[in-house]
Amino acid sequence: MSGQLILTLGREFGSGGHEIARTLAGRFGLPLYEENILKKIAASRGLDVRSLERYDEFPKNHFLYRTVNGFSNAPGDVIAQMQFQYLRERAQAGESFVVVGRCAEEVLKGFPGLITIFVGADLDFKKERTMARGPVSAEEALALMAKKDKKRKTYHNQYCKGKWGDARNYDIAVNSARLGIEGTTDILEQYIRARIAKAEADASHIL
Repeated sequence: MSGQLILTLGREFGSGGHEIARTLAGRFGLPLYEENILKKIAASRGLDVRSLERYDEFPKNHFLYRTVNGFSNAPGDVIAQMQFQYLRERAQAGESFVVVGRCAEEVLKGFPGLITIFVGADLDFKKERTMARGPVSAEEALALMAKKDKKRKTYHNQYCKGKWGDARNYDIAVNSARLGIEGTTDILEQYIRARIAKAEADASHIL
């Protein structure tokens, strides 16, 4: 591919979205940005990464923290903005990459080659995958799923105009339960390659 390619992937907990993102990154030979963003930020600023990880994709509590003249003293807000800035800098440098969560579909809006994806799944599918990750009961799995998705939704909606999981805010939204993780990844790869081919064809017409 001759141009920039940025894949953003939002996901419901248990849908396999993270696994899909990792596989797509491998298939397209792209770096994957997730929690490792914090390690890069911490290294560049001489910070303790453990202190940052506590607030990764963490909604701010409006009762505990204030925003004055556009500046917030909430740790989660500060870390969110640091990650947004990092992603913009990578995109502005012309880098191609895959990023999981972190409001990336809106943070990176307008960059060439941006393809935004959201992965959801049926409740039972997500429950079974969650139970397979560790010794938890069905009830515990459902509670964990609800907790994680509430956190992701709240975090996302604090920083984005488009609502988390709303298909209208993404190029493609897919239910991973229909074809399974591998099948869903294959379909997304086909879609991405079709988008690349169209972009290259459009560019050749201009030339």
